Amino acid sequence: MNDTVIKTENLIKTYNISKVKTHALRGVSLEVPRGSFSCIIGPSGHGKSTLMHLMGGLDRPTGGRVFIDGSDITKLSNSDLAELRAKKIGFIFQFFNLLQNLTALENIETAMMFSETKDENHHGRARELLSLVGLSEKLKAKPSELSGGQQQRVAIARALANNPDILLMDEPTGNLDSESEAEVLENIFDLHNEGKTVVIVTHNSEIAKRAEIIYKIRDGVLEGVTHGETGKHARPDRGSGENIRD
Repeated sequence: MNDTVIKTENLIKTYNISKVKTHALRGVSLEVPRGSFSCIIGPSGHGKSTLMHLMGGLDRPTGGRVFIDGSDITKLSNSDLAELRAKKIGFIFQFFNLLQNLTALENIETAMMFSETKDENHHGRARELLSLVGLSEKLKAKPSELSGGQQQRVAIARALANNPDILLMDEPTGNLDSESEAEVLENIFDLHNEGKTVVIVTHNSEIAKRAEIIYKIRDGVLEGVTHGETGKHARPDRGSGENIRD
């Protein structure tokens, strides 16, 4: 697998807070192969989430470049960047970010605003995605009526709304109990087995030990790249992965 889907070159991110400069990233260069399963690990507060946000076009770097499918996304206008995110990237976060006044089905339909499919197909597509994550019976449930694991599975279905090639996840199981975590991991590994490029920021060893590539970030620098398993992933064991200690 030598086709690169995400590439960063000398990525720098500096925040100016109350006249104090904070260097979140200090020149990170990496490549993510298409169809791979990768993890970004490292101590809290050392730039992992910042890196993921820049890779997905949620934020702009202070310096350096990000390429998706060979195109420099740092040159895109805000509207073009939003369109690229909507069509090519699905985001999943530790906190589910569901719209509380909408049902599970409506949360997914809302994410289809940039879809090229006709509006009349959105309802059917949303139902299919909820079925994919095992929530066919929860179509009309609002987030407050769902468990944490169920809410995260709705978030996964929402991330798939426009069939993106890339899934970027920031601690997707960090807010779940052991049983819910196992259910969500099962969904994540199934998506990779279907060919999605998956990049996960995590402290969870259950996820990291199955990664094909592990990028370790420390003090805003890419400290090392480890190549792990190369095959597709088996379903995870039932139970929680331990946190990685740094």
